[in-house]
Amino acid sequence: MSVKHIPYKNTGYYSKLICDYLEQKEELKSFYGYFPNLENFKKQIADKKFSTENRATLVKALHRQYQNLNSSDEVTQAINLLSEPQTFTVTTGHQLNLFTGPLYFLYKIISTINLAKKLKAAYPEQDFVPVYWMATEDHDFEEINYFRIHGKKIQWNRPDTTDNDSGAVGQLNTEGLEQIYELICAEFGNTNAARDLCKLFEDAYLKHNTLTEATRYLANDLFAAYGLVIVDGDDADLKRIFAPYMQNELVSQTAFDAVQTQAEKLEEAGYGVQVNPREINLFYLAEGIRERIIEKEGRYFVNDTDIAFSKDELLEALAERPEAFSPNV
Repeated sequence: MSVKHIPYKNTGYYSKLICDYLEQKEELKSFYGYFPNLENFKKQIADKKFSTENRATLVKALHRQYQNLNSSDEVTQAINLLSEPQTFTVTTGHQLNLFTGPLYFLYKIISTINLAKKLKAAYPEQDFVPVYWMATEDHDFEEINYFRIHGKKIQWNRPDTTDNDSGAVGQLNTEGLEQIYELICAEFGNTNAARDLCKLFEDAYLKHNTLTEATRYLANDLFAAYGLVIVDGDDADLKRIFAPYMQNELVSQTAFDAVQTQAEKLEEAGYGVQVNPREINLFYLAEGIRERIIEKEGRYFVNDTDIAFSKDELLEALAERPEAFSPNV
């Protein structure tokens, strides 16, 4: 088989910023830490240190999240390895797209698993755990409620979209997916592979109550043999570790200042504005709600709601219920 390699910049699909980054242009090196090649991971390993306490909290949370799922020995071993100081993670994240959605959902996870294997071969004294971070707190239901088969769009229309479709999608119940199951089975046909896919959809979405549970089952069924660890960040114990960073964001608007400064530098370098940051990069979570937190004249408001806090009230709420706060991307 003849293989021809085409430079990224010749495809027309990638921006100047991406092409220059991949070519490791000097003018971009101040915008990132280490370029992701195998040699530079040695420096990354030396930089990353995590406390025993945080590792223990993570392992405990993962065992709790997996308690109703029959996973593999490889996954159990990978979770337990996270307790060890010489264990590191290779992480990808993605929305809870129905039945994986676009193909790059699978590509991202496969690439993560493969990189973990390469790192173990290059650095045998360390262990590397591939992780899929589920974007359970995302609220863009219309971005994840469909997939395509044979050019046909298969879309999940929830029976009641007035209650909580603007909240965290991971909390959505799986009601209404029976109709999708019937559609895809008719579309797939009656081959052995088709029956396997229908069974996978049934086991994931018709036998689990929430989209979080269904997506974890689906990804675990596909990748448990490779030791993929699936994390739900919408977890009170994990957010308690993150609470000091959220407090800093609320009080000092750290992300806004940092991103704004870098955005201006990128524009000056000729790459254009890549992102326009908001002053507070956090959302407030409640049943059916995931809305931005806005500060006005010393008071904090939850966008498009009647919820408001003084500064002290907001910090008290964060301390008592960190799970009610959600980071932006």
